[in-house]
Amino acid sequence: MLKEGILSLSNSMQFSGSISGSASTCSGELVFTTGMVGYSEALTDPSYYGQILVFTFPLIGNYGVPRLRESNSKLLSLGFESEKVRVAGVIISDPSLEAFHWRSEKPILKWLNESKIPVLTGVDTRHLVQIIRSTPGLLASINPQNNSYDDLKKPRAFFDPSAENILPKVSSTQRKILGQGKKRIGLLDCGVKWSIVRQLINNNCEVEILPWDTDLTSVDCNAWVLSNGPGDPDKTGPLKQNVADLLKQKRPILGICLGHQILALAAGAQTERLRFGHRSHNQPVVDLKTGKGYLTSQNHGYVVIEKTLSTEWKPWFKNANDFSIEGIIHESNSFRSVQFHPEAAGGPRDTGWIIDEFVRDLL
Repeated sequence: MLKEGILSLSNSMQFSGSISGSASTCSGELVFTTGMVGYSEALTDPSYYGQILVFTFPLIGNYGVPRLRESNSKLLSLGFESEKVRVAGVIISDPSLEAFHWRSEKPILKWLNESKIPVLTGVDTRHLVQIIRSTPGLLASINPQNNSYDDLKKPRAFFDPSAENILPKVSSTQRKILGQGKKRIGLLDCGVKWSIVRQLINNNCEVEILPWDTDLTSVDCNAWVLSNGPGDPDKTGPLKQNVADLLKQKRPILGICLGHQILALAAGAQTERLRFGHRSHNQPVVDLKTGKGYLTSQNHGYVVIEKTLSTEWKPWFKNANDFSIEGIIHESNSFRSVQFHPEAAGGPRDTGWIIDEFVRDLL
């Protein structure tokens, strides 16, 4: 079922297209991904909560969506990073109406319609990316086309996921233990991707998933992982102080994406909003210890300010395009973090060794 729809931007620009599905209204931050594949992973990534996701590649959905297991082993359902679609809305130039893959259960539009996620099609998505890249913090809404010209010109209220603490929307509500192994990881869930948990389990770890506001003094573990997640790192309630207390314990810590930013804040550094967010499957980073370059998957709008790092912390990775901080490491303790996603899913797996190495170095 298609209906005429309109994309309204916070810079007053508007675009017409077609809305698929019964759910036809949404609002959030307008972001993009450059991936030709990995769309089910992106759409279920909790880091995209409160965002309208634009796919830059024109044709999306030709291999469909795999089946999500209806059991305790959902975590093993490849192609998913959580149990449901997390984005507020989706914009695709030309979605595939059919699926061609032996693992496919249904076409992408059917999946998104069942999930009640508005999908706007027939829009020049590459032009939208140019607008996103030139307009920091761009917000948007998808709505049915109204024939009234006056109604189209009325100011719209846009949801800004960076304006409040949204971790309660994406974090686990209860503690749970997954996997078996000699090394126990306390994983602070700020909107964790299942692939992070999978990789830890594959490294012979027992993982305790902890809600974002857990009393961390009650957790028994060999090391900590601070997960990815959405929003402004400065608007995460008591999390910064809780992680600062963890630093006093001197147990190994690995931060990923939002977890990287939280670790930096806990260490006394500061963050700021990027003029141009890093959102793609092909962001190049350089390991400052070895000089090697890697391609990474990223989706973030904030960055750690290098000059605010204390002398105990050193930059570990930098973005090869704008030279912003992509990782930090402590000079003496086993504390480290990366802004990108070493678990990939979807995207290049160049940096999967970061999680492997972190686990291997545990006592």
